[in-house]
Amino acid sequence: MLSLQEKWRELDRLNNAVLAINFYNFETLSSILKAAKRKQLPVIIQATRKTIQYLGLDVTLGLAKSARKQYEVDAWLHLDHATDLDLIRQCIKGGFDSVMIDASEQPYRENIETTEKVVEMAKPHRVNVEAELGYVAKMGQSREKIRFTQPDEAKIFVEQTGVDALAVAIGSAHGFYDKEPRLDLELLGQIHDATPAALVLHGGSGIPPRQLKKAIKKGIRKINVATEIKNKFIGSLKSELQHTDDIDLRNIFPEAIKEVQHLIEDKLDIVARENS
Repeated sequence: MLSLQEKWRELDRLNNAVLAINFYNFETLSSILKAAKRKQLPVIIQATRKTIQYLGLDVTLGLAKSARKQYEVDAWLHLDHATDLDLIRQCIKGGFDSVMIDASEQPYRENIETTEKVVEMAKPHRVNVEAELGYVAKMGQSREKIRFTQPDEAKIFVEQTGVDALAVAIGSAHGFYDKEPRLDLELLGQIHDATPAALVLHGGSGIPPRQLKKAIKKGIRKINVATEIKNKFIGSLKSELQHTDDIDLRNIFPEAIKEVQHLIEDKLDIVARENS
């Protein structure tokens, strides 16, 4: 399997992207890898601080590594939206393929300094590092606030930090959308021209496929999906539980796994090879 840094270069040549999907337990991880195997496409499997707190770091690592071996797919393990340098250090040493340091809410200069520390931490282990520049609203945060990533700042940021991937603010947000988002594709193209870093689109849930495809053509190399996964899994469970008295989780969970798998397969079609 290529390193993620090598994968970015390949995707740049193909002008394509890879889907990055958050998992929360074995069931959602299984859904992701089953979809990837069926579509014969690589994926990035993402764990957040909360998932690691829930499962434990060793279980998160062991589960991801053993599952991707079982399903025989290319799947990189990524730490998503981390702010704790100690957790990042543990994940790097533990065997994560990639980590994200999210210092985007810090002032620009502090964001650079914090990201530099993580890049230096990751370098001996050849671990991919992602950072964020600009304001991409998180769950519960105001979406009225606007601070899009600027090409000149992105250029300096990547040059000074040496970061491999950069999450950019171009109109997306985490969570559900009240109305269809409008990505600033012209700005995205300018950012792509300004920096060699792999550009990342957070808040991929709910963005129409046509916009995602245009974003890929303009330089997006990684598309994050999380909210839709949780929503589909819980929605399926609620529906299933209304029609059964069965208490055997092994009988109830498979339908939810299948529903999430189908959702991911549809998402993977967006980044399928024929779209390159």
